[in-house]
Order: sequence, then structure tokens, then C-alpha cells
Amino acid sequence: MSGVPATLPAARAWLPLVRLAIEEDVGPGDATSVLVVEPGRRGAARIEARQHLVVCGLPVAEAVFRELGAEVAFRPRCGDGALASPGDTLAEVSGDLRAILAGERTALNFLQRLCGVATFTRRFVDAVEGTGAHVVDTRKTLPGWRLLDKYATAVGGATNHRMGLFDGILLKDNHVALAGGVAAAVKAARERAPAGLRVQVEVESEADALAALDAGADFLLLDNRTPAELARIAARVGSRALLEASGGVHLGNVREIAGTGVQRISIGALTHSAPAADLAMEIEPARERGSSRGGAAR
Repeated sequence: MSGVPATLPAARAWLPLVRLAIEEDVGPGDATSVLVVEPGRRGAARIEARQHLVVCGLPVAEAVFRELGAEVAFRPRCGDGALASPGDTLAEVSGDLRAILAGERTALNFLQRLCGVATFTRRFVDAVEGTGAHVVDTRKTLPGWRLLDKYATAVGGATNHRMGLFDGILLKDNHVALAGGVAAAVKAARERAPAGLRVQVEVESEADALAALDAGADFLLLDNRTPAELARIAARVGSRALLEASGGVHLGNVREIAGTGVQRISIGALTHSAPAADLAMEIEPARERGSSRGGAAR
């Protein structure tokens, strides 16, 4: 784990996404609830885990109900980063039942995505525990979800990589080819790099790694290298630069990769392939007269 507590980005950065999600789901109004739920009827519900998961996104779920403009109280029963088991209550919601039902699916959609990413990330973090290697996320996020996706990986214990093209220098294979080689690309970047930005370059061989270091690279990205190749490069490089492995990383091989001597392992799957977490919202029977427990909104 990074050791730095994850901090949810300011609401202004993700609240437009919440509003867009409400608009696409609720639109001009909930055509179902107005037929069967009397105006002003109040009640309570709870959001519960249906699997073992890392909790993530409760403030975002709360914002969904707040944006609906009704009197709905949202009470978290745990914090982001907590571990939940099947049946555990993550939050309690009370107030206008029409508003609760209108926000149900949108709130759960945010939670299933964010809990899913955090939970999947934690599996990788746990797999490399004790090796000294850090799990790192990538820019392979859902468009528009960059801040929330990276928040979720941090909640899961990963280290955030650069947020975008603007806050980090990473010379990928196409940059290297256009510059005329690894050494030329690194030298050009070092000469023009803004103060405070380290230069990282993707290398495909031990020879390229040494050439990049001689040119002044701070970071090496070792993409799609075998564990044997990673270990060999790590032995040659020593402490001259930070080494980051990437490409083809999965739960079956991540610990072997972590044992090669690299300091970081970047994994696009944390955000592009994380399965959604299984959660549901249930109307509390004691509060809702004559109802039976049902599943999550479809």
C-alpha cells in the first residue's frame, strides 16, 4: 500500500457526473413510483453488501440523494476503505420514499463501480504484500471517471500514477520512435522538461535500459518483459533508477513480478477490467407497511 490515506477529490470535480447520471436515469420523473407510493410518504432503507468488498464511494452515493432535492438523510455505517462482508450495512437512507426509490439505481451504480475497483485493487495489493513493490494504476479509466477511478484504486491500496498527460513525463514507444531512439528521446525530454517532472521512458531491452540511464532517465517502464528479463535488468540497474513493470500482469503472476526487484507494477486491469461489486438497497420492512423484501433496482 502507498501508506497515504486516499482523499476523495473535491465534489466540484465529480458532481457533474452525478447530475448527468440522475438526468439519464430519472429524466422528467420516476414513472413507476408515482403510481404506487403516496406523495410525502416517508420510510427508510439500507444499502448492504452482497459479497466481501472494500467500501468505496459512500460520499458520492450520498450526493445522489442530495441532488434529488428532497429531504433524504444518508447515514454511513462505515467509511471508505472499510472491509465489508455479505449482509453488512454500508449506509442507511431515510426520508421521502419516492426520492429514495428515484435515487436507488444511480447511487448503487456509483457504489458498484467504485467498490468494485477498490476491491479488485486490494486483491493485487494483498498479493504483493511483503515484497516491497507498489501496485500502481494507469490512465486506462472510464472516460469522465478519471478522478473517481483513481480515488478507488487508492482506497484499494494502490499508488496513483500520473493523473493525465499534463502532470507526468512518460516517453512511450511511439515517442521513442519519433525521437529517433531511447537516448535521443530522453535527452530531448531532459533538456525541455518543466522543473519538478521526472522523466520516465519505456524500454524493451537491457541495452535500451542502460542507454536510457546514460541519457539521464529517472524512471524506466519495462513493458511486457518476462520475470527473468525483469530480474536481469533490475540486477544491472541497481539503484540508478526506479523500475516499473507493466503489461500482462494478473493475479496469477503479480507476486512473481514483484519479486524481481522492480519497485512498481502498473496494472491497467485495476480500472479497465474490475468487476462490479454486488450491492443492494432494501426498504426496511419495519418502516414500509405491507411490503416484502426485494432485490436491487434493475
